[in-house]
Amino acid sequence: MQVSLTVNGRTQTAEIESRTLLVHYLREHLNLTGTHVGCETSYCGACTVLVDGKAIKSCTMLAVQTEGAAITTIEGLANGELHPVQQGFVERHGLQCGFCTPGMIMSAVALLDENDSPSEDEIRHGIEGNLCRCTGYHNIVKSIEYAAATMRGDDPPASDWEDES
Repeated sequence: MQVSLTVNGRTQTAEIESRTLLVHYLREHLNLTGTHVGCETSYCGACTVLVDGKAIKSCTMLAVQTEGAAITTIEGLANGELHPVQQGFVERHGLQCGFCTPGMIMSAVALLDENDSPSEDEIRHGIEGNLCRCTGYHNIVKSIEYAAATMRGDDPPASDWEDES
């Protein structure tokens, strides 16, 4: 089947098998390997991308289902400089091994696009489909809080290790 979609702002057209998963199309046909393959059952969220602005687990979506859609991967976030969510993960140490990070960041971007001032509970709910086995989520939440503040034009909250006096 032929599929035509926009990936990270560029129109892509390809002949693919109808059973090709979006994650495999992105990784194998477009060489966008920032989208990770984890569980392949939509449980871990490592493969999360944005499809028309919504966080979607690409391991359970067929590429042909995205015909005409706009796809954003982790590679498409940075535009000359890091996206505020990416910067938040740097500033607040929201990653360790990095395997879950692209999917976690994409879920956070979708959350902040809908809610620019999420509470801690709303952040935790917004990323609940993404598993991290390293960080315990504390720094991930702090990273997203940092990004939300930055995107609003506010001063980011002090980190846990900064002197707040």
